[in-house]
Amino acid sequence: MKWLPWRSILRRVALGHGFLDPFALMARLQRFSQPSEVSEPIELLRAGVAMHSRGLINSRVIQNNLDWIWPYWVSRQVDPADRSFLPRAFSLTQINLTHRNWTAVGLPDSEEMPIIDPCGLVTPFLDGWSLDAWLLTDDGRWLFPSRTRSARQRLELEPLAIVTECDGDGLSLRSRADVFMREQQLRCRIDYQASSDVSGWLVIALRPFNTEGVSFIDRIALAADGLSWAVDDQRNAIELSRKVDRHHVSHYRHGDITSRLMQAGKGEQEEVECEAGMATAAVSYRLAAKEGLTVDVEVPLGEAGRHPLVHDWPAALESRAQLKIPDQRFRFLYDAALRTLVLLSPGDVYPGPATYRRFWFRDAAFMINALLCCGLKNRARRALDSFPGRQNLSGYFLSQDGEWDSNGEALWTLQRYCSLTGEAPAAEWRHAVLKGARWIARKRVDRGGEVAHAGLLPAGFSAEHLGPNDYYYWDDFWAVAGLRSAAALATALNENKAATEFEAEAADMARAIDASLAGAQARIGRSAMPASPYRRLDAGTIGSIVAGYPLQLFFTRDPRLLDSLEFLLSDCLVHGGFFQDIIHSGINAYLTLHMAQLLLRAGDARGHGLIEVVARLASPTGQWPEAIHPQTFGGCMGDGQHGWAAAEWVMMMRNCFLREESDRLVLGAGIAPEWLEPGEPLAYGPAPTPFGDVTVRIEPARDGVNVQWDGEWRLRPRVVEFALPGCQAFDVGPDERSVFLARRN
Repeated sequence: MKWLPWRSILRRVALGHGFLDPFALMARLQRFSQPSEVSEPIELLRAGVAMHSRGLINSRVIQNNLDWIWPYWVSRQVDPADRSFLPRAFSLTQINLTHRNWTAVGLPDSEEMPIIDPCGLVTPFLDGWSLDAWLLTDDGRWLFPSRTRSARQRLELEPLAIVTECDGDGLSLRSRADVFMREQQLRCRIDYQASSDVSGWLVIALRPFNTEGVSFIDRIALAADGLSWAVDDQRNAIELSRKVDRHHVSHYRHGDITSRLMQAGKGEQEEVECEAGMATAAVSYRLAAKEGLTVDVEVPLGEAGRHPLVHDWPAALESRAQLKIPDQRFRFLYDAALRTLVLLSPGDVYPGPATYRRFWFRDAAFMINALLCCGLKNRARRALDSFPGRQNLSGYFLSQDGEWDSNGEALWTLQRYCSLTGEAPAAEWRHAVLKGARWIARKRVDRGGEVAHAGLLPAGFSAEHLGPNDYYYWDDFWAVAGLRSAAALATALNENKAATEFEAEAADMARAIDASLAGAQARIGRSAMPASPYRRLDAGTIGSIVAGYPLQLFFTRDPRLLDSLEFLLSDCLVHGGFFQDIIHSGINAYLTLHMAQLLLRAGDARGHGLIEVVARLASPTGQWPEAIHPQTFGGCMGDGQHGWAAAEWVMMMRNCFLREESDRLVLGAGIAPEWLEPGEPLAYGPAPTPFGDVTVRIEPARDGVNVQWDGEWRLRPRVVEFALPGCQAFDVGPDERSVFLARRN
């Protein structure tokens, strides 16, 4: 190929057919970002192509067939009277941009995670077909959950299950979806319960779509005994607890199955094949007036998986830190978030059960830190042991190319494990740590230049919520934290020369960042930190505050942190939460909590308001999508159940009770004032800290607050500091175990 003038050939072909010159277009696009060795990670390009390919199919299929019963997001997105309505006009693809909300069910350590949408649509397999249920009465009334606004949903914690209820006009439909194991086989179970004021039918339909759009079904067949469906090449893919009373099928040319159900004798066949991949079928059960009917559906998901399966949730959560507070909503969100973290860490750590069921070091760092801080150390260790295998020969911890934060995140998380458990780093980590730190040192750009990015990491795509390729401070702060972590790990591994080398490199890079930030401060006229040396203040500033949380590279009241927060609070809030204009174009729950963490560190009570906002943005099942639409309050980007968001809620609740600041242990600084009304005690723990596992108990009284804590010091804190709202601040030595804090007048 290098001897062929292929660029000229492609340019000539494109221009000859009336297209733009592709190379001139790419050159123009690249001028909007800093020169980088990776224009865009191939992993993101691949994911984007897959999503827009699906969106192209959606636009071809959905808008021509609006009489079909589509999932909830479609029914709202195509309704011109709905605020979720999206004009299609010149859009080539139709993608779920308004209601990316779903909740997964499953068992700990299983890769199988069926997802349920807000109206009870169940998708048992990743990106596969779905099951829906409807009611049809003899007098012609329908109940379609996806077309109503009455659906209610809740998360049951023991065992993990999603319950969806929908009713109206004398009809009632309830479904409960969970995952269980029978004879070493995982199974998704959906229990449907129906009732009606007149006789009619409970209809369970097999649908060729899911929460992202069309998912092809070529063939469906009902077994001769009327107790199971076969889908494509999956025999007995769907098992029914009752023999069907009626079975209807349809394919694309005949329209949706609903048209067949209304016409006697139409489509009553045992099987169907559709060349367009839009085969659909429905089983119907006779429903007597004012009598309930229950039908169970089970979908075999496969064998138990590659990890020894924990058979129940209590066993998986046995070592967790428990939260006791008067606010039941906050406590429910904590318990739900813990289960999300466990569900999304079956071996690898995933940011989500559907769209993001793949590994990134960035999300893994935050999620593993939360697992550690809430006491799930073994689960965190299992994930960390996979890190060395993800490192290439150069020492780069690779999840996707062009993102230069990953080495810092990997090294910081490895050291965080050792700090919070007191364990020495594994011998198997040695080479990965040394190579990873030296990769950072080699990757830095020329340190003696006059440019604003001298001594920083190269321009990269990096955290995609910051924008196009640039010299992001986010990467640099992670690099400094990674080098310092590598120094600590090297010391523990008796690599003292390497430890000295890494400490010196970290100090040198920190000086380069300070010099660059000083230049940015002079350019923009204030202390706030832009996303890069070449950016104005914008929503990308959110990335730079990582220096304060979680990395604690800056002191609690560093002017650069505080002014960055003031900018974000004044210019970047929508409905009280951080609105990420760049790419996400939505309210981001986990980045809002990053701001709250920094306000907590600074002793600023405005952090409580941000926490309240995030709680209000949670779905009824206790989940947050990656970005939240400011009008529909449904998900508008990413996965509908985001692991990083769950991690930040866990960390927020933990840090409200206890956090470490260098050699100090700080207790109670984030406790909400209303929690301290006399009566109900509060507690959190046992929670790992660098000093040892700690349990905190707080008993409010009329004239003050009793605080007790238990813990065996592994590394003694210099002081234990108390900062409860409305009470006198207090410091004690590490040998104390209780204190009474008087209320301020």
